[in-house]
Formats: sequence, structure tokens, C-alpha cells
Amino acid sequence: MLARHTEPIAAIATAPGRGAVGIVRVSGASVAAVVEAVCGRALKPREATYLPFRAADGSPIDQGLAIHFPAPHSYTGEDVLELQAHGGPVVLQLLLARCLEAGAGMRLRVAAPGEFTERAFLNGKIDLAQAEAIADLIDASTEAAARSASRAMAGEFSREIHVLRDGLIHLRMLVEATLDFPEEEIDFLQQSDAQGQLLRLRAQLAAVMQRTRQGALLREGIKVVIAGQPNAGKSSLLNALAGAELAIVTPVAGTTRDVVSQAIQIEGVPLHIIDTAGLRDSTDPVEKIGIERAWDQIADADAVLFLHDLTRRGGAEYAAADAVIAQALASKLPAGVPVLDIWNKQDVLTGERPAAGLLVSAKTGSGLQALRQALLQQAGWLAAPEGVYIARQRHVQALEKVDGHLAQAAAHIAQQAQALELLAEELRLGQNALNDITGEFSADDLLGVIFSSFCIGK
Repeated sequence: MLARHTEPIAAIATAPGRGAVGIVRVSGASVAAVVEAVCGRALKPREATYLPFRAADGSPIDQGLAIHFPAPHSYTGEDVLELQAHGGPVVLQLLLARCLEAGAGMRLRVAAPGEFTERAFLNGKIDLAQAEAIADLIDASTEAAARSASRAMAGEFSREIHVLRDGLIHLRMLVEATLDFPEEEIDFLQQSDAQGQLLRLRAQLAAVMQRTRQGALLREGIKVVIAGQPNAGKSSLLNALAGAELAIVTPVAGTTRDVVSQAIQIEGVPLHIIDTAGLRDSTDPVEKIGIERAWDQIADADAVLFLHDLTRRGGAEYAAADAVIAQALASKLPAGVPVLDIWNKQDVLTGERPAAGLLVSAKTGSGLQALRQALLQQAGWLAAPEGVYIARQRHVQALEKVDGHLAQAAAHIAQQAQALELLAEELRLGQNALNDITGEFSADDLLGVIFSSFCIGK
């Protein structure tokens, strides 16, 4: 551990602002000096005690509950003191200052963001995936995301990773035994059906990867950009999907000149819907800036809704402009980003319906449910929220690395003696990628990035 990991820390553990209750948390090798100075007496372990919190001159700062959690039976695995006071910001700052003053001799300092949870990880109370799930539970924007984060925090994701890792370790043992005893007549790999074990392990990995992608989708959501010509109804569609009048809607072409965004959820999956300026050639300098920003948003999209106007589809000029936009989308979008053709103003449709695309009416809401389901399908949402645990993109990438190593291992295992060392190396690399998820072997810079995103006091 670094030196800072052994220093006692303190912080306000509740959100900024006024509230009924606020918490100041202290964690370290020993908090007895702070307990005695602030509470005036020793506390029974894990028992809430109502008493005055004392300033240095003995005067009360506030009255509240004090709880002492002796190590190792605490959140961080260290001695922890929690002071539950009234939730005024001034009161909590006074209480924190008093704790720092009382702990000056033990070099008590203010905690960095996420440092309490980092201590819990370093002291073996949780693994890295569980630590990330704690932050994801706090940041959850939907009920489904919160429930999934709770499952990951309880260790469901980590247990699946450990099962995969144990299977890899067993395979590595068989390969290493064959390498160490090449003169033996017994072929450890063939006798133990190593090839069958590897196939089953890859099948397990595929199932975990699918659930992990779903969990990452619940956490990250997708960015959906609405694009099209002016007056196609882009702003009206944003308002309809969001259920609120977010964007200004007028019959004047070019009304939208800047990006307007709104986060919504469909079946618990967060979607970031972005309305953009109408795409056309313009001499207006302000509108040109809006169009440039529209293309910037499109280039960064996970999906694009190409909105068409049913009332103008018969016009040659309108069709030509749509074709130009379609060609530009095809050239500027990265491979794999879907473009959904959406025909708006179904409520005034006359004549034949288009051969392809979804028909909607932003005015009446017709077709919006089909659009929502199409967005979920394009996002790759498959599983019910009850069966998903929260995950991050780094978890998905790590599992993809494991899959790549196991694919190479499958190619080598058929060659057996000719490629045993290569097989052993691929299995080792696959195990290392799994270890990165739970943090068995993690670089300090990775830990710094993860825990710095936490709030102070957690």
C-alpha cells in the first residue's frame, strides 16, 4: 500500500446542502482519540449512542448519534466512527473541523473522493467490481439501473467472474502438468477432456458477456441523434419522446439552431435524445454554426433517427435533399452505427405509405411505441432487468479480451504437444484479463481513475 492508504481520514458523508441528518465519517487504524475528544467517553461497539458532540473547550457543537465500528467489522475494514448530527452545512463543517483537530496527533486528514470505498477494496471487504457498483448505485438514473447495481454490489457479477477464473485455472493446471512431465505416457489433456472443458468455458463466457453488455447498456445508455431537413418535425419528436415541451416548435424553417438534449428511459434503459438543426445549405452564419454542431453530434451518435416529412415526400427537390443527407450520413458515420428511417406526420398521410421505415406522428403520438421498441432493439437490449447486473465498458472490453485468448487457446489445443506453451500463455493472459475486472491485479493508475469519480465521503 502507498503511505496515504495508512493515514486516517475523515469527511462529511452526506450530500451538500441542508437536510434533517448529516453524517461525518472517520476511518483509520485507531479512532479512539477522536472518540474520546468529540464524544467525551468510549463507545460500545456497533451501538448507537445519543450524546453531545464537544468542541475543544467542552461546549456542545450539536447533539446526535455516535457509532463506533471496530476493525475489521466495518465498511472500510478499519476502525470507523460515524457521527450523525443535524444536517446543516455549518454544523457538519464544525464537526469535521473538530474531528481533524482531535486527530491531528495521528495525522488525520480530509478524505479524497472515493477513499473510504478504496480502503474497503484494499482491505479485502469488497472487490473492484463491487466498488464500482457502489458508485453506479449512487449514480443510477433509472430504477432498473439501481436494482442491477445492487445485484453487482452484492457480488453476483464477481461470482460469475470467479467461476470463469476457476475454470481457467483448472485448465492451466492440466497444461502445466503436461509441460512438466512430457515423458509420462498419460496425456493429461486428453484424459481430462481439456478440449471439452475449454468449449464449456467459452459457452459460459458467452453467457456472461451477453449479461455484461446488457449491464453496460443500463449504466451508459445510448446517444440517439434526430437528424433531417428543416421542418421535418425533429423538435416535435423530441418533445413527444420526452413528454415535455423542451424544444421550440414553429412553422418557420430553421427554428432550431442549437443542440437540445434530453435523457429519457425506455424499459429502464437510459437514452440520451438529441435534437439538432435542420440539415441544408444555408447562408445564415448562425444557422451554419448550428448545422456544423448537428454533424458533430451525428458523428458521435450510437444511433441516428433520420426524420422524413410525409407531407413533402412527393416533391423532387425534397427527395433530392434527403438523398444528399443519406449519402452524407453513410460517409460520416462509423461502421455499425444504425440509421433508422422515420416518417413523421402520419396523422396527415395521404396516398401510399413508404415502402420502408417507421411511420409516426409526433403530434398525436401514433407510432411512438414502435419507435421506442426499435430503439431498444438497435441498442441491443435483450434481457429483462431482473436478470441483469450493472457493468461498465471496461468490463465488456476485458471479457472480449478473454474471449480472444480462449479462441486462440482453442486453436492451439488441437495441436497439443506442438503448441502447449502457446496454449499455456493464452490461458494465462485470459486469467489476467479476468483478474482486471475484480481487481486482483490492478495498476494504481486504474484505481485512481475509478475512485476519483466517487463523491467525497464514500
